[in-house]
Amino acid sequence: MKPPVPPHVPAPVTHYENFPVASLLCPPQLRAPIAAIYAFARTADDLADEGELSAAQRLADLQAYRTELQHVAAGQPPQPRWATVFGPVQWAIQTHVLPLALLDDLLSAFLQDVDMTERGATYPDRAALLDYCRRSANPIGRLLLHLYGVQSDAALRESDAICSALQLINFWQDLSVDLPRARHYLTDADCAAHGVSRAELVQRVPSRATTALLATQAQWARALMLQGAPLVHRLPGRAGWELRLVVQGGLRILDKIDALHGRNLCQRPTLGGTDWLRMVWRSLWM
Repeated sequence: MKPPVPPHVPAPVTHYENFPVASLLCPPQLRAPIAAIYAFARTADDLADEGELSAAQRLADLQAYRTELQHVAAGQPPQPRWATVFGPVQWAIQTHVLPLALLDDLLSAFLQDVDMTERGATYPDRAALLDYCRRSANPIGRLLLHLYGVQSDAALRESDAICSALQLINFWQDLSVDLPRARHYLTDADCAAHGVSRAELVQRVPSRATTALLATQAQWARALMLQGAPLVHRLPGRAGWELRLVVQGGLRILDKIDALHGRNLCQRPTLGGTDWLRMVWRSLWM
């Protein structure tokens, strides 16, 4: 018997952070479940971050979204509000036995982010920030490994390292956007180690201390990415090649951050056409 066909496959999402999304390099048989996962994550991200809603409304919407996940996982039909998201998600859960806890972890992270932003709260240390990454980013990699049938302990560790690195890179790439919005991802411990105050960061004027602080953050992210990079050799075929580009994309953003010498406080680095050529070339030699 053929597996059921998803009631609706959303168009591939192409703008969810720095992660791969149902691209041409993705194995064709996995494009539908991967597109469903990314549409789920992107919609949750929009609920947490887009528009002019109050924090209370965002939290209420995310809680409703979380409840809907539990309902469709239990086999109930999707409600109309997010049917185009949860129809494919339900199909993917049933067809590919997706671990529900990983999808729920993503929502836990979004809820935390909204709450902390509303309170102007900060992360005390790197362990606390990595716990956020464990739920905001690492589930994506683990879900993809589940679909690829790769479940060794080494692969899971390397996937977590890559995904956490990508999340950190996104933080350091977006400082000029996040700081004015009271979104703080530079930890209290790291700031204190460099004698940098929150007030100084909000001003977004680079100094010797802030430049040193941001350099250490980029080094941390790069070390994590390199720790996870051997995973590219554990994934079969197209998946391994796509991951090479993801790793090189993250490393290239870090190159851009390093070249700014602390000015990513006030300037967001991006990738251009020549960067993609460099990434492809570097991918060939991993």
